[in-house]
Amino acid sequence: MLLSKEYVGYLARQVTQKLIAGDFIETKNVPAVSAALNNALLEELQLEDRINDEVRLILEQYQDEMQRAGASYQEMFKKVKGELVRKYKAVL
Repeated sequence: MLLSKEYVGYLARQVTQKLIAGDFIETKNVPAVSAALNNALLEELQLEDRINDEVRLILEQYQDEMQRAGASYQEMFKKVKGELVRKYKAVL
């Protein structure tokens, strides 16, 4: 993940404050809204990490075939990642 968890928490609190100040949401429990937003942001930001891990696992299984075929690891990584992004309907 490119952003630290602390920074994501800060962003969640700031977004919550802006939503309340702009009358986009109304709440009596600001910390709960901030916590929910923080969890949602962390989940979304960690999606790419999970996809990258899955790509590495897949490529490990085909490592011998890739070497025989002379396939570039970086190019195969991009292709497999693109397929998984489409499969999960993710936006990265």
